[in-house]
Amino acid sequence: MGTYYKGQPFEVRALSAYLKLVRAVSSVSGRLQRRLEGLGLTENQLGILEMLLHLGPLCQKSMSEKLFTSEGNMTLLVDALEKRTWVKRI
Repeated sequence: MGTYYKGQPFEVRALSAYLKLVRAVSSVSGRLQRRLEGLGLTENQLGILEMLLHLGPLCQKSMSEKLFTSEGNMTLLVDALEKRTWVKRI
C-alpha cells in the first residue's frame, strides 16, 4: 500500500518507497525481537557480537560510536555479555 499524497510523481514515489521501507523494518524488527528474547539478548547485544565477529577485537569506545550508544550503556551491554561468557575483555 502506498500513500494518498497527491504531489508530484517523484514525491509520491519517494514517499511510497519510504513507507514501504518503514513497514519492512517494522516487520523484520518484530520478528528479530521475538527471536532475541528467546536467546536472552537485546538488539544492541546482538550488534556487539556481530561487530566483533566481522571486525575483530575493538575497544568499547569504538563500539559505542558504531552502535550510536553512550559509553556507559556500552559498559552495561558488555558486562551482560561477559557475564554469559560470550565476550571477554582483554
